[in-house]
Amino acid sequence: MLRAIVLNARDNVAVLLGAGAPADVCSLQGAQEGALQLGTAIPYGHKVAIRPLREGEDVVKYGEVIGRTTAPINVGEHIHIHNVESLRGRGDKK
Repeated sequence: MLRAIVLNARDNVAVLLGAGAPADVCSLQGAQEGALQLGTAIPYGHKVAIRPLREGEDVVKYGEVIGRTTAPINVGEHIHIHNVESLRGRGDKK
């Protein structure tokens, strides 16, 4: 079974420990346990939503805000630059 790790109890994303295809079942390990079904293809090492996220909601990884959603994201969907704007290392955002 595909695995993903939740790094902090505050996180709303998990990191895949292998590449996943739509409909693959993924077990969550770490700060949260359970399982979810992938809704999209997700490459190894990328983030997956572990709960629904609204447009404009903070993306939390390592217990820290790392970005903001630019569109609604369902559980099991890929989280990356196509649906999140980074808030780290930007001189235009405080």
